Amino acid sequence: MQASYEVSGHRIGNSERPFIIAEMSGNHNGDLQRALDIVDMVAESGAQAVKLQSYTADTITIDSNKPQFNISSDHPLWGGKNLYQLYTEAHTPWEWHAPIFERARSRGLIPFSSPFDASAVELLESLDAPLYKIASLEIGDLPLLRLVARTGKPIILSNGAASMTDIDTAVQTIRAEGNDQIVVLACTSSYPAAASESNLRTIPVLRDAFGVQVGLSDHTMGIGAAIAAVALGATVIEKHVTLSRADGGVDSDFSLEPDELAALVQESQTAWEALGSPVIRQTASESESQRLRRSLYVVKPVRAGELASPENVRSIRPAGGLEPAMYETVLGRPFRQDCEAGTPLTWDVV
Repeated sequence: MQASYEVSGHRIGNSERPFIIAEMSGNHNGDLQRALDIVDMVAESGAQAVKLQSYTADTITIDSNKPQFNISSDHPLWGGKNLYQLYTEAHTPWEWHAPIFERARSRGLIPFSSPFDASAVELLESLDAPLYKIASLEIGDLPLLRLVARTGKPIILSNGAASMTDIDTAVQTIRAEGNDQIVVLACTSSYPAAASESNLRTIPVLRDAFGVQVGLSDHTMGIGAAIAAVALGATVIEKHVTLSRADGGVDSDFSLEPDELAALVQESQTAWEALGSPVIRQTASESESQRLRRSLYVVKPVRAGELASPENVRSIRPAGGLEPAMYETVLGRPFRQDCEAGTPLTWDVV
């Protein structure tokens, strides 16, 4: 069993309800009040955490129109833009972080972020961020991983577009800094992602291979993949959220609206509760059903000395008589006493 981790009074682990992270990303659409409204919506959903991304266009890339800096023209969401344009539109201004963190904490949420360079880590440390997320495409930035690991706080690591070697190197880099509070999220780094490419069966593989808590960073539409991930052992679920997809925004097309996020919180908990244990046994709630199972009964009045036959003995509900498996054994045996219909057939009777 992988160790559980505590974050601001919440625990992440197999014995806890799924830890739901609502990723705001750029869905604030450049409006601080909208960002705060998203925080309020997340709090009302019952999710435990709200996450930002901490970068500026200049800390994550450079302003260049060279071909390698352009997003493929056929990209369904961001085709025709270069990286600098996308990140200028999508970034969360650093001066917004403090009011967003404050609003989240006032609503009982855990605020945290994905840093993309040392200056972002410095900002987040100044806000006492309780954990960190390493984005999929930063999994190979080992200096960033070391810096974050040295904070001593839990680290959530997405594996989108990464190999097992990439993941192993990242996990070992973090552990080498004395930090073993690691969650690895299965992730398909495409936007939106097709359910057929989610490969959720990698979740228990990641758990067993690296001895970590595991989860899903999900970019598919809806909540089906996320619920399925819980059944495969995911203890953390991350989904992008928005107030309304109709409002637009860089990630809005694959983001959950308020009612969908609330459904994710509820149904992921239901899925977790339904897992139970791998032991087949009668549950406490099944006592009435157990009482109503079939057994052998006298179904018409008989007198002592008569023989048990298909006409006077049948397997019916409820329990109380001999098991139905004894039916052939009792047929032809004489009754010891007079019996009325509805008498449980026991060895005292025949």
